[in-house]
Amino acid sequence: MAGLWLYFSCFDEAHRVAQDLETPEGSFWHGILHRQEPDAANAAYWFRRVGQHPVFPALRDAAAKILSAHSVPFRIENTWNPMAFIDFCEAARLQPGGEAEKVAMEIQNAEWQILFDYCARKKQ
Repeated sequence: MAGLWLYFSCFDEAHRVAQDLETPEGSFWHGILHRQEPDAANAAYWFRRVGQHPVFPALRDAAAKILSAHSVPFRIENTWNPMAFIDFCEAARLQPGGEAEKVAMEIQNAEWQILFDYCARKKQ
């Protein structure tokens, strides 16, 4: 539910749900929410609580594919680094309408989809 509320930009509702989820996925949704808020320090706190999540490899691959079509100052290493992505999003936010902002939003859309799919499968 936190992901659905977040998808529709219902931040208060998403926050209420994520706040009560003491799971890596709850922390992940919480981190995404605060990154978009924007509150980078709070987002980093929640992503530290996520640890190494099972969706990180798929997210790393999706981000690498998106980045291959663009020239922005964000590089993907061997593993997904949510802290580096927070920094990239913060820098991109300073250039509204720029290529970096578009790429950050595209990666965030992929992140949402991958995490949502993971959560939906996990509930079955």
